Formats: sequence, C-alpha cells, structure tokens
Amino acid sequence: MPAANRVRAWRPQTAGIREVFWAEFTDHAYPMHTHDSWTVLTIETGAVRYALDRREHGALTTLVTVLPPHVAHDGQAAQPSGFRKRVLYLEPATLGERLIGSAVDRPEIDDAALQRRIGALHRSLAAARDGRADGWETDSRLALVTGRLRDHLTGDPERRGPVRTRAGDRLADGLRALLDADPVAPPDLVTAGRLLGADPRHLVRTFSARFGLPPHRYLTGVRVDRARRLLLAGVPAADAATGAGFYDQSHLARHLRTMIDTTPGRYAGGIGRSR
Repeated sequence: MPAANRVRAWRPQTAGIREVFWAEFTDHAYPMHTHDSWTVLTIETGAVRYALDRREHGALTTLVTVLPPHVAHDGQAAQPSGFRKRVLYLEPATLGERLIGSAVDRPEIDDAALQRRIGALHRSLAAARDGRADGWETDSRLALVTGRLRDHLTGDPERRGPVRTRAGDRLADGLRALLDADPVAPPDLVTAGRLLGADPRHLVRTFSARFGLPPHRYLTGVRVDRARRLLLAGVPAADAATGAGFYDQSHLARHLRTMIDTTPGRYAGGIGRSR
C-alpha cells in the first residue's frame, strides 16, 4: 500500500512571500491550474513531470523550477515512488510581470548556489515560525534568492557576482551604520531601503559585494560579539542573549557554537574561550 500523501503549509511574516508549502505525494496528480503568485519549487526526492503553457517539462532534484503567475500548468510524479517538494509562493511584484515570458520559456534553472540559498531561506523561515530567527535573516535571504532568480530570468551575466561601485559602497556603508547603531532592534530591510533610498534587494547585493557577507550574517556577528562582552562581564546567559538581540539563550547558543564552537556557559567560565 502506498504511503499517504502529506502536506504542510503556513503564511510567514516575511514580506514578499505568500505561502511556504511542503508536500510528499505518491499518487496525487495536479489538474491543470494557475496561481496568482510566482511559484519557486525544489524537489527533495523523486521527480515531477508537468506541462507549462502546453509544453512538457520535468522538475528534478538538481534543478530549481520557477512557474510564473497566471500561466496554466499541471503536475504528477514521474516515478512510482512519488516525490517530495518544497515550494515558496512569492507575491507577483517580487519578480514582476516582465519576467513571465522568460519563466515560461526557461522554467528550469540548474544552479547549485541558488538551490543552497533557497534551502537556507526555507530553514530560516521555519526558524522564524518557531521563534528562532528574526526578520533580518529571512528578508536578507529572500533578497539573495530573488536577486539570483532575476539574474537567471533576465540572462544578466552579473549573476556570477555583484559588481562594486562607489555608489554601492556608500549604500553598503549606510546600511552597516544602521545595523551598528542598534543591532538589538535595527530597522527591518524594507525600512532600511526606504531610509537609504534603495531597493532592498539592491541593498543586500551591494552590502555583500562590499563586505563579503550578506547583512544578516554581519548582524549576527555583531550580536555574537555583544553577547560575548556581556558574558565576560558576568551577565547571565539568558540576559546576555536578549541583551544582544537574540530571542533566547538557545538562539545565542546555536550561533556561538557556529562561530567559536562553544556554549555560553563554557565561554563565560573560560573553557574553550576564543582568543
């Protein structure tokens, strides 16, 4: 007897994403239908056979599939064992109407870096849902994903890497100043873009080009440094976590482990302390 089909979905707080969807299907076939949003699909196991605008395609584990809004498509498992997938449904304006034709012509994207970014975005959205990540991480990761999607759909050679400019460096410096001014509760990415007069996606790319890491990772590093100083001053780990901008002690512990391979308690006690 085949395993039962399973579905999970939720609406995140991240602007630009309408729905996060996960499904495992063994015997379900989608009828021909449309969405009023962009569909960004990755396959975890199996493969999917689908028609888009009356042309046959396949979604594989090695590809990112992008289905544009208002274009008819269906879908079913290409193997008897079924498939498991993750989907992001993006607001139409996130990629824009002018890229619909490109997505119809080239819905499959072979890009391992984009796959990794989408996977990281899914994980940060799940963490935010469970109170283990903040809006800066999800917004920044979404900007990285949509920026690379745009590059593929426009055929822009810049997708190999952002280009630094003097104006971009000034924007990046302005964003860093905003993050440094209040790392515990900085303005969100959309607000930062409004304050600096720049598109949020462009902000993330210029910041990454100037400083070698996206703004959410920079912000995490600033918060970890602040937590370390609080811990060394004798502040209890739970208070040091919230005082540095983390949700709780476990949130700080996860990032401290990633950064310097220790725990708040061991760090404060001088065991495994980073130089």
